[in-house]
Amino acid sequence: MIKQLIIILALIIPASFFAQNVDIKLLRYINSSETQSTDNFFKLMSNTINVVNIGTPLTMGVVGLIKHDKTLLRNAGVIAAATVINGLATISMKTIINRSRPFETYPDIMKKSSGGSSSFPSGHTSSAFATATSLSLLYPKWYVIAPSFAWASTVGYSRMHLGVHYPSDVLAGALTGAGSAYLSYKLNNWLNNYQTKKHEHQ
Repeated sequence: MIKQLIIILALIIPASFFAQNVDIKLLRYINSSETQSTDNFFKLMSNTINVVNIGTPLTMGVVGLIKHDKTLLRNAGVIAAATVINGLATISMKTIINRSRPFETYPDIMKKSSGGSSSFPSGHTSSAFATATSLSLLYPKWYVIAPSFAWASTVGYSRMHLGVHYPSDVLAGALTGAGSAYLSYKLNNWLNNYQTKKHEHQ
């Protein structure tokens, strides 16, 4: 999975520059003045990222402590770890690639929200998909998976609508977040198996 993610990102990164014409055309369509009626909704969705990303593992951790639920505590740790891994991966790529924001390169792109560091990949999107993927792996039920990815996808779309990211930024962010969550999930499984085998041999 991790090798596949690296290969996909290796293809997306150069493609994001060579296919810049397609990238900006799609962004112009999404960011057009005709869509201004939904600006407030997408600003709200974009701003949910910190509440959900921090609130989800924190709430799970508190409930786990109160109920002495080791599984819930462990799952909270998996989600928190995915967020940390994703943050490190996203910041590293932003620093190395250092892509300008679309509104900086194209004056006709309307900046409707804050956009600080470099553009590639989308940090909001990677964070959203890290949490959504973690929840889906830990609780593989349709009523968890569907709303989780619906929310993450809406956050990703909002970043384009608000003019602060290219479509390729959002796609790379989704892959980075999902890959970080998968890595955290697998590391947790490995650690649990290691501890189980260790206890069996004692």
